[in-house]
Amino acid sequence: MSALTFAVRAAPCAALCTALLLSSGCAPPEEDGGDGGLVFWTPHVTPDRLAQQEATARAFTEETGIEVNVVPMSAADQNQSMVSGAVSGDVPDVVLIAPDQASAWHDQGLLDTDVPADAVEALGASTFSGRAMDMVTLDGGPVAVPSDGWGQVLVYRTDLFEKAGLDPPETLADVAQAAELLDSGDRAGIVLGTAPGDPFTTQTLEAVLLAGGCELVDGTGTVALESPECVGALEKYARMAGASVPGDQDVETTRAAYLAGEAAMLFWGSHIFDELAGLAPDFPPTCDECAGDPAFLAERSAAVGALRTPTGSAAQYGLTLNLGVPRGADTASARRYIEYLLGPAYTEVLAVSPEGRIPMRTGTADDPQAYTRAWAELPAGEDDATRAPLSDFYDEATVRGIAESAQGFRRWGLGTRHAAFAGALASQNTLAQEVGPLFDGAAPADVARAMADGARAVQADVE
Repeated sequence: MSALTFAVRAAPCAALCTALLLSSGCAPPEEDGGDGGLVFWTPHVTPDRLAQQEATARAFTEETGIEVNVVPMSAADQNQSMVSGAVSGDVPDVVLIAPDQASAWHDQGLLDTDVPADAVEALGASTFSGRAMDMVTLDGGPVAVPSDGWGQVLVYRTDLFEKAGLDPPETLADVAQAAELLDSGDRAGIVLGTAPGDPFTTQTLEAVLLAGGCELVDGTGTVALESPECVGALEKYARMAGASVPGDQDVETTRAAYLAGEAAMLFWGSHIFDELAGLAPDFPPTCDECAGDPAFLAERSAAVGALRTPTGSAAQYGLTLNLGVPRGADTASARRYIEYLLGPAYTEVLAVSPEGRIPMRTGTADDPQAYTRAWAELPAGEDDATRAPLSDFYDEATVRGIAESAQGFRRWGLGTRHAAFAGALASQNTLAQEVGPLFDGAAPADVARAMADGARAVQADVE
């Protein structure tokens, strides 16, 4: 699963650059520059994913004559290298970044905004997810172009729900109730992130609070984590944790529990879908029945993306990746590459990891669902010998639901004046550090108060 991206605090560019240049490891990577071609930074750094991106780059070169240097770089390293590169003038031409990075870099004056605006206009703004666009729209225009994303989903065992006479869960209250009813000595009712201070708990916590109708700030910009909606969501989180596998749970233990058949539900990222289907050799299903039927869990699992909040709206935590262009880049080549990646090569882009790269551009003006349909048939998995489309393992409604719910991704603060605050809060795992007592019996209202105090401290430091 993708880790939470590191948010650079908004600060005067010169001061931040100086600080980073004095620290170790901040020099721009050696791969940047030297051949005069377009430089593309990508957070997809594993060898197989890098090879796929390089193949796409070569195809672009064959079509345009523009050489592309694909540089693998984690989000944290991107943040350091971008700011130090701005001082030296050695910046990439295109970078694949999360919304919190886009917000921080825009605040520091590091991003070109003309290219994203022109690219979106050329491709058609209506062909993009509105929510994805909102996350990277600042000061009235896009500061990056949405590419793809993954969302936190609730996976549940349809066979166990049917046996218990339960309807598919639609709200957080449904999930908490089902978790308690399905919890038994042999199998937990649910498994979800609970390890205090852990990035996965940060993701799970925001997903749960969003589904409960909890907002980070109110209309005046005041921290709102003590609201009745937030307290109610925390109460349900505590109930779910009580029906979960004992002990602190993180990204590894939660996945292992569901793959072993030890939990009736799982809160996880959409990356889980290939693993449930037995397409990821490093993380195979290990339930008793899976030995004879690797697809046992996939055939008996369904997913809910956006849960319905108490007000009736839909909410799903999601993390998008977006194509940004730094100031000082070769803007003409950058725009051509972005429009190529999101046009002729878009299916190849999504194919790098379909279960975790859900299209944020659903189609074209002539065929609004063209890319969503193509995505559903892309082979997923880690092994070329066994890669297969998700539609081979999940019914049409499940696959369609993954893509459709992704168009409604929600994140606190992103695309607003509170983006730097929300990004810092997530990167520092502030709320997850305060949530531990909730699982030991503390009153939800007391935990909400502690979380609000921590959030106010971060807000005062950032805003």
